[in-house]
Amino acid sequence: MTRTSTLSTRVLLVCAAIGVATGILGGIAGWLTIPVLAGPFFLYGLVLGSHVLPGIIAQEVLRQPLVALVAHVIAALIASAFNPAWTLRFLGTALLFGAIQEGVAALTRYRSWGPLRFFISAALIGIFVAVVVYFVAHLSVMAPWAQILYLTISVLGPVVWTAVGLAIGAALRRAGVARR
Repeated sequence: MTRTSTLSTRVLLVCAAIGVATGILGGIAGWLTIPVLAGPFFLYGLVLGSHVLPGIIAQEVLRQPLVALVAHVIAALIASAFNPAWTLRFLGTALLFGAIQEGVAALTRYRSWGPLRFFISAALIGIFVAVVVYFVAHLSVMAPWAQILYLTISVLGPVVWTAVGLAIGAALRRAGVARR
């Protein structure tokens, strides 16, 4: 008896296509990081939030286990071609964001694919990133308005990109990408 794999060739190819497309965007976000941190630093959450796209699109299109993680890793490898010095950062972000997205999906045993589930993972990512960067970047020395603006945008950035990812994923499903 032949055992069917969760990650069939078709699934891997869809994850690869999503990973390449979002990896290019991730590479552009990598290029924007230094100018944003040097200027309007509070927009960094919006730039970093774009890295949620591979997993959101893959899960919305395929609705099965491990696709977020696979798409994230492929996207990180593609983004690394744009900025090889940041390869470990891209891979670390991919593993973290992918694990959070897979973890939230696993809590529902990969049965609930409503938008709320995606936005919960986005909010968790945003909160985690906001807290970590707050301490790493010593934002406590900034003016209170800058701290509040930074924290708000850091949490909302992944949420906004999740809405974009859901729209793209839904369009890909309507186009027939998810058909077997």
